[in-house]
Amino acid sequence: MTSTSEQVGQSITENLQKVLAEADESVIAVGLDENSTRELVEIVAESEEPPNVRLLAEESVLKWVRDDFMLASRAAELREADVLELRAAGERLNDTLLVTEEMVVSLLTPNSEQSAALATDDEEFAAAVRERWNDLWADSEAFDLRTPAYSRVAETLAEEFDSAMESDFETVLKAVENVDTAEELDEVGVSLLVAAKHEELLYDISHWGEDVGVASKATFSRKKTLFEEQGLLETEKVPIDVGRPRLRLLLADERLREADTEDLASVAHEMLSAAPA
Repeated sequence: MTSTSEQVGQSITENLQKVLAEADESVIAVGLDENSTRELVEIVAESEEPPNVRLLAEESVLKWVRDDFMLASRAAELREADVLELRAAGERLNDTLLVTEEMVVSLLTPNSEQSAALATDDEEFAAAVRERWNDLWADSEAFDLRTPAYSRVAETLAEEFDSAMESDFETVLKAVENVDTAEELDEVGVSLLVAAKHEELLYDISHWGEDVGVASKATFSRKKTLFEEQGLLETEKVPIDVGRPRLRLLLADERLREADTEDLASVAHEMLSAAPA
């Protein structure tokens, strides 16, 4: 058996882009780490005609994806479009491969800055590798992201509130990705901060969050209490015709009230970091 090997690219992004662009129908991605998985999802999301990608990864990597709301919601979008499938391998994956109908690419990533890829298009070898990973795929468990597609989050937020609220939510959520944030500043925390910026009711934002699948109303309530204790939020009672008054969310600190939307995440992070444990 003779195989032809060549270096494909010098970065994980280059390697993934080249292989995905040349794949006609489907790709099995095996054993990618966190950084490579993020790159894979983002490349597929930005592709006009991506192949079907089956990602077989260790469960710890997929849980890491699920913990990143923005990334998980992008992956959920691709899953709903039948472009991306996720399964957790039942065994340790020592290889990092991209397997297409025509070739097998072995990815070498010694660190986050460097990557190399060796490709072989030998038909017999590629067929054997494909069979091996198809069998393991069939034996693996589908992984539930438990995260709504981002388009559904954005659409329902605009419908329930308005387009300005949706735009601010997206701006703050993207800003969080660029800030070394505390755990508290997750999708629930961002929802509450943006709702307070727009002086919305806790009942309305938590009801929306539970309906769309962001988090339960109880989770929103706990996060609201935490943000109150740390000086980010305050509430005022709004009487209703029947039942207990509703709570209107307000930004409690002048720094937050005066911050531009794109700076809201960094200001909130500074306050969370400075708050006593």
